[in-house]
Amino acid sequence: MTERPGVLRWFRYAVSGRLPERYHEWLLHDTTSKHWKARHVLRSTVGIAPLCLVWLLLPGPLGLRLALVLMAALVAYFYSCAYMEESIDHRLSRNGFPPGTGKRIRREKAAEANAEATARYIAIYRQNSGD
Repeated sequence: MTERPGVLRWFRYAVSGRLPERYHEWLLHDTTSKHWKARHVLRSTVGIAPLCLVWLLLPGPLGLRLALVLMAALVAYFYSCAYMEESIDHRLSRNGFPPGTGKRIRREKAAEANAEATARYIAIYRQNSGD
């Protein structure tokens, strides 16, 4: 089982902090697992939410403040998601992995999953076609 960082260390990591080497296996899992995109959005929320809270507390009409928060959050999430792969690879590089590690591992996992799905499809097709 891989060692996971504690809550405080994870928050530091979420806002671009580095993790000690003992967490490298977990870091690879975090950035290349099946749910890596959702994990990225969660990490982005750690940086976006405090800013939205500050903007919500600014003086002015509530409707205007809510519109500001909504617009800012949409733009922040848009850019966070648009540059997701680059951000993940930069995060891995900052923690000592060679550039492109995340993209390579995700591509290898996708190729394995596609090969397995193709093999299952062929097996079912041959079984149903009577060959």
